Amino acid sequence: MNVDVKLVGFFQTGRFKHRTCVYPAGVTAQEIFDDLQLPTQHLGIILINGLHAKRDRVLTEGDQLSLMPLLGGG
Repeated sequence: MNVDVKLVGFFQTGRFKHRTCVYPAGVTAQEIFDDLQLPTQHLGIILINGLHAKRDRVLTEGDQLSLMPLLGGG
């Protein structure tokens, strides 16, 4: 199935900003995150179709997954 994946901030470094990826049915946000080899300790926000979601949320055909790192600063 096709999932639109959007990476934000430094998650884009050496990867991509937006891409349509093919994953098997039943894939979770965490499995996609792991597949992209993003640093787990930096995961801040997961959005699916613009709504906050948990790591174990199962995606469906055509969903848009946005992965955002924790924000730092002061």
